[in-house]
Amino acid sequence: MDEVTEGSRFLEKLFLDDDKRQLYVQTWGGTNTTARALKSIEERYKGTDKWKSIQKKINDKLVLYIILDQDESYSNYIAKNWSNIKVINDKSNFWHFAYAWQLHSDQVNRTLKSDWEYKNIVNNNSPLMANYSLMGDGKMVEGELYDEQRGTMDYLKKNPNYKKYDFISEGDSPSFLYLINNGLRSMENPTYGGWGGRFGKKTDKLYVNNVLDYEPYTKQYEAQYTLSRWFDDIQNDFANRVQWTLSKEGNNAPEVSVEQGINVSAKPGEKVTLTAKATDKDHDALTYKWWRYFEADTYQDSVSKMKDQPEVMSGLQLNVIRKRDKSEKIDTIKINNADQKNMSFTVPKDAKKGDTIHMIIQVSEKKNVPNTRYQRVIITVK
Repeated sequence: MDEVTEGSRFLEKLFLDDDKRQLYVQTWGGTNTTARALKSIEERYKGTDKWKSIQKKINDKLVLYIILDQDESYSNYIAKNWSNIKVINDKSNFWHFAYAWQLHSDQVNRTLKSDWEYKNIVNNNSPLMANYSLMGDGKMVEGELYDEQRGTMDYLKKNPNYKKYDFISEGDSPSFLYLINNGLRSMENPTYGGWGGRFGKKTDKLYVNNVLDYEPYTKQYEAQYTLSRWFDDIQNDFANRVQWTLSKEGNNAPEVSVEQGINVSAKPGEKVTLTAKATDKDHDALTYKWWRYFEADTYQDSVSKMKDQPEVMSGLQLNVIRKRDKSEKIDTIKINNADQKNMSFTVPKDAKKGDTIHMIIQVSEKKNVPNTRYQRVIITVK
């Protein structure tokens, strides 16, 4: 971060402009360019009468989404000198949309495997896919070592766990997917969870992937499942975007809302009724699925005595897991009419004031490759 670069100057201008919208800096390697921009601002303004106001502007404006912090500029400079900048630090979940994807259960990996990829991504001559690489597809990456050229048949021979046209890696994509406005409301709060994963609050400004979702296929809690649980919907969305490059009339995603609003309050023991509203520009038939994102709730069905266990390989954390406690209760709130527009449930009698319950309406098209959108409703106990 010692050197001022074209990139750091570009970021510096963005950090100092008067656009009041939140600015997300997606960091796919180290934070050195971001750190240099902040350092340049500090060198210019620290000790002047503008310093405090500039610090506040940047602290209020910036969100850093870090994928595998790959240098020391965050810990040595940003964390110490700009500790009030909001940071989402993904140290391990991203691996599961990267080279560690084969560690999943088959049910999670369905849309990452060769048959799905070939049918929905490759076999359409889309211009968007001209530079998109899959295992053994014959494409060569300029400047890459031959042994790492995953498009070659030689690579497949040396790595027989892969098939031709298997997914390779999009480990940086979660930082972008986090920003897609799909109704999950993850941009409001990283603890809510969405296509970029779900994060725990370590400090007022720092969020890390230390929270776990329950994977029904492995029957245990896993940090990576906060991301991989969305893979089918993410991949289907991508396939539909690919189709847009082949037709002027691609497949639109449904638009979803809830009649009662997205923030509701209710008393313990009270029956809550929610009504979904959905439209589709293409007039596709739609399916409805209400479900409770219970891991994101602050209301707890029960408390587990089991401890989280990091999974580490070659010094890198790949996952955090927790075995299910035999006495542990999971998702105990019954949803009536979960496959209809109108649903109802009863707030548990033991819920305390301030507890939250996250209910999601998931609307999908009745298609082989459906677009899916959601609306999260947060019920706060009063």
